[in-house]
Amino acid sequence: MSRKAPRGTPALLALEEAGVAHTVRAYEHDPRSGLSYGAEAAAALGVEPARVLKTLVADVDGRLVVAVVPVTGELDLKALAAAVGGKRATMAEPGVAERATGYVVGGISPLGQRQRLSAVVDSTATEHATVLVSAGRRGLDVELSPADLVALTGATTARIGRP
Repeated sequence: MSRKAPRGTPALLALEEAGVAHTVRAYEHDPRSGLSYGAEAAAALGVEPARVLKTLVADVDGRLVVAVVPVTGELDLKALAAAVGGKRATMAEPGVAERATGYVVGGISPLGQRQRLSAVVDSTATEHATVLVSAGRRGLDVELSPADLVALTGATTARIGRP
């Protein structure tokens, strides 16, 4: 009995299973690039950087939380903690983030993660018709509506980024 290999990443499979409209946007990731992964994606895809979101994993009072913020800024850890009713947030160690999500750093997607973590999407994402997030692999993004991103991740929205 042969089994078909899954098509695409867990993030893309989650989008397909949910029937959500999306566009896969691939680019050639350059490991020698001095740019951050998100800035590299924006430049390579010719997209306004504020529409490209990075997925970060933080530890808020002992529990992992996913933060999705524009690549043009930084995560405000105090704001993230407040958004989930916590007191203190720190960035999760890369290995912890990779094990929890099933993705490698630089390719962590908020979609299709190994463990469903609480998520917060920066409220500025809703200012755009579509946004781009990692599709689960370096050099692969997916474009979708912010409303679909929030719905599929079960996220709340809050101002958690800072310029």
